[in-house]
Amino acid sequence: MQDAVTTLISNYDTTGRYLDRDALDSLKSYFDSGMNRVQAAAIISANAAGLVKAAGKALFEQVPELIRPGGNAYTTRRYAACLRDMDYYLRYASYSLVAGDFDLLDERVLAGLRETYNSLGVPIGPTVVGIQILKDMVKGQISEAGIEETSFVDQPFDYMCRELSEISV
Repeated sequence: MQDAVTTLISNYDTTGRYLDRDALDSLKSYFDSGMNRVQAAAIISANAAGLVKAAGKALFEQVPELIRPGGNAYTTRRYAACLRDMDYYLRYASYSLVAGDFDLLDERVLAGLRETYNSLGVPIGPTVVGIQILKDMVKGQISEAGIEETSFVDQPFDYMCRELSEISV
């Protein structure tokens, strides 16, 4: 697992280059947003259960066939598994927010998730919708906490959505 700093330095080291203006600007941006990233992670941590519950409710309102007989969230066990997975995405998104890097999303979430969902016949489309709902809810709570610049929050959620969508929609 890496963060934005170690990833950037590793890339420059691999090519034998000194840090250039782009690298330094990237580092400055990461450090400038550092406190907001930590505050966002604290907000997520303090509100995770409520966020997951509300996002699940919103998802099932948008895609009600998931909880109807034959749907992938029909039965208590499947419903609970869906909420567990949403919690998983939220937790790893918070890690990625702090790290400013997507490596851990690839390592810990996306690599195994693709194969698992495909083998179980879990539809990717509603998964992506659920992740987008989580993102919107997190951004709302972060804005309510007084953090004005929230675009960094989009990054891990959009990355997960993009990577999952490329596999199966």
